[in-house]
Amino acid sequence: MAPNKKSKIGNFIKNAKRVLKLTRKPTKEEFTTTLKITALGVLAIGFIGFVIVGIKYLLSHL
Repeated sequence: MAPNKKSKIGNFIKNAKRVLKLTRKPTKEEFTTTLKITALGVLAIGFIGFVIVGIKYLLSHL
């Protein structure tokens, strides 16, 4: 392996260890809030797709 690649991999591992030391398990409130926001986003994207398909269907059958 080239010395440059070794230093890049070493830096990545060093940074990954630093990030993992700072992380913690979310509280129940944080988890449920994240879950609700994610579910709303999925529903919004699904609804937008449904509307687009509906408009396409209406336009193709006129």
